[in-house]
Amino acid sequence: MPTREIIEKVGALLDLAGVLVIAAGVTLATVVFLARSWRDRRLADSYRPYREDVGKAILLGLEFLVGGDIIRTVAVSPTFTSVGVLGLIVLVRTFLSFSLEVELDGRWPWQARQPVTGRSVGAAPR
Repeated sequence: MPTREIIEKVGALLDLAGVLVIAAGVTLATVVFLARSWRDRRLADSYRPYREDVGKAILLGLEFLVGGDIIRTVAVSPTFTSVGVLGLIVLVRTFLSFSLEVELDGRWPWQARQPVTGRSVGAAPR
């Protein structure tokens, strides 16, 4: 089997893995959300963790999809056009990843996490 064909298959497998991760993650998050909502009878309390779980599945799936694109583009057909298209795809997916990360964590990825304390900001001393 020629090297080019092997690389194409590896790229396609990574794409498939990305799609499966997203589909399985969203499905699992939905099942957990429905079970939690049914058990607690409070839909609003289950919604935030559901969004976080769906976002995590999408982020992980996007990593696999970008990996597949990189392997196929750089290893198989490294022309200026294909590298430019890959750059745009990676740019869009990176923007999506950053957007999801901000949505999930409420901060930019390069910002430090706020230390967890027993009081909220502005709370009166005990």
